[in-house]
Amino acid sequence: GLGLYKVTDQDNLTEVIKASWEAGYRLFDTAQMYKNEAEVGHSLRELGVPREDYFVTTKVAEANQGYDQTLASVEQSLKDLQMDYVDLLMVHWPLHEQFFDTWRAFERLQAEGLVKSLGTSNFGMIHLQYLATQANEMPVVNQIENHPHLVQPELPWAPLGRGSVLAEPTIGAIADKYGKSPAQVVLRWHLAHGTSIIPKSVHPQRIIENADIYDFSLTVEEVAAIDALNNFTRIS
Repeated sequence: GLGLYKVTDQDNLTEVIKASWEAGYRLFDTAQMYKNEAEVGHSLRELGVPREDYFVTTKVAEANQGYDQTLASVEQSLKDLQMDYVDLLMVHWPLHEQFFDTWRAFERLQAEGLVKSLGTSNFGMIHLQYLATQANEMPVVNQIENHPHLVQPELPWAPLGRGSVLAEPTIGAIADKYGKSPAQVVLRWHLAHGTSIIPKSVHPQRIIENADIYDFSLTVEEVAAIDALNNFTRIS
């Protein structure tokens, strides 16, 4: 999948989505907070492929949480995306004051066919346990920060640590061994852990490079060496 955080220029978005599609990407991850849903919708339309051939995720921002606010904001998101439904809708960050009301709205949106699957983002275990006390449907995904400096094996955002891990000598040495870039090594490390990844880039060549990670694999020792870089450093 392709993360679209901070990609807001229409021409750039159209270029990177086209390049990613041609490289085999089929999941596109946006959010209300990214302020690019309309541009993403336009770029996906420009591909000229059937809607069911790609998977779109978006997230409800904190300012739009609460029952009525969530319903209204998702209606606007669908208009901006030029879609009848999104494949996965997530709560972007847990907000205590609107916690259950927001989730009730999510369940209604799913029942009405406007959302295929429900998820969360940046939830801790305590949030998921709390949600389970009243939810009729539990999230199918919890998207969290995960990279070699903060090992949390779920569906991660910032799988490359926004570049912070790429200068690690351990990763560089492994990259040299396989004739790959440090980014490709980190993405392959995620796959070794069975983690789903949504790297972000605004550069078509890097998008293609990020998909070219299936012709090598890491040894058990190399995976362990990257695991050992964990220092519990958060980006956000």
